Amino acid sequence: MKFPLYLHQTDSGSFSGFVPDIIGCLFAGDTIDEAISEAHSAIDAHLEYTAEQGLPIPEAQSITAHLKDEACQGGIWAFADIDIAKYDGKAVKLNITLPQNLLNKIDRYVGEHREFGSRSGFIAELARRELRKTA
Repeated sequence: MKFPLYLHQTDSGSFSGFVPDIIGCLFAGDTIDEAISEAHSAIDAHLEYTAEQGLPIPEAQSITAHLKDEACQGGIWAFADIDIAKYDGKAVKLNITLPQNLLNKIDRYVGEHREFGSRSGFIAELARRELRKTA
């Protein structure tokens, strides 16, 4: 999931910012690259805590959704691409039944789109997408 990051340069030349979709998620760094790296760490800490508390993972919105926010004026935008699968909890093995032709299509698709890693990763990502629609 790509979380928008809002950054601004301080008078000293360093950068600080926040993640508009994750309340209280702040970060800073001496350079813009360092600040973005720190944003990844801050997001990880927030999402790990959120998952431990059994709370829903915040949904990343587009930058456009934040453009009129008074706190997001005069700075710059970046993204942090976060794999939220690790906050879903421990993997549980299950036995499901799918039609052979559908399974073959899934396997071909996953073979061409390595970002899913496996057919389980593919099915899990589709489930996450569908569940976000109802949240």
